[in-house]
Amino acid sequence: MGECKFCTSETAWCPGCGDLNILDALKEALNRLGREPHEVLVVGGIGQAAKTPQYINTNGFCGLHGRAVPPAIAAKIANKDLTVIIDSGDGDTYGEGGNHFIHNIRRNVDITHFVHDNQIYGLTKGQASPTTDVGHVTEVQPDGSINTPMNPLLLALSLGAGFVARAFSGDKEHLVSIMLEAIQFRGYALVDILQPCVSFNKVNTFQWYSKRVYKLDESYPASNRLAAMEKAMEWGERIPLGILYKEEKPTYHDRIPYLKEGPSLIDREVDRKKIVGFMEDFK
Repeated sequence: MGECKFCTSETAWCPGCGDLNILDALKEALNRLGREPHEVLVVGGIGQAAKTPQYINTNGFCGLHGRAVPPAIAAKIANKDLTVIIDSGDGDTYGEGGNHFIHNIRRNVDITHFVHDNQIYGLTKGQASPTTDVGHVTEVQPDGSINTPMNPLLLALSLGAGFVARAFSGDKEHLVSIMLEAIQFRGYALVDILQPCVSFNKVNTFQWYSKRVYKLDESYPASNRLAAMEKAMEWGERIPLGILYKEEKPTYHDRIPYLKEGPSLIDREVDRKKIVGFMEDFK
């Protein structure tokens, strides 16, 4: 990878954690794209995956549980030249942050969302998450999870997301290639990354995934939304990896003339008299 501008201190993740490969892949992707640390913002919420902003040399923001999307959106709207990436977990994104996840798909703000999906709440010691399979036994669910697991890719497709992909942290080179395309995509890009938790999920291990995952080949029609939905529902003995769907459409900035045209908001002059007037109205 050569000199790593994005490398920082050691992590506090467990040895062998799937998060480690995701972090390394993200650093490599940013290096390959020629990004500089000051040109990138990495945002997380709360959780093991959400610690990523602390372990990479970029601008970083750690928000509240389930609240990674709002500050990421705000940063991109204010500075359209900034590469904004969310790194957070399945619980933080699809559970506590589910409402924000849904509605940013509708807005189509140009950010990239990498979800570390280990099908468990790793930071809080292993209870079932929104993506945990039915029957999965944990210390909190000793009789097995009884809830139907959420299918985030199918949900994203049904809401009209323009870029929907799945990767596996056990295949770093493929993961880097998916990250590269996701970051360069104009609009909201979701990549659900299968990320084994070596401490609390003894079912969905690296070995379990390695026996089941396969890559979509060049014959797969990534522009076909119905085909993408079919692939999103494929789970169990066969799990597809790759870009399930890709379609560029107007972004949030494209729909608002004063955001699309001219400099970013952070580069525009501010009339402080108007701001004082607005503040006075709230007294």
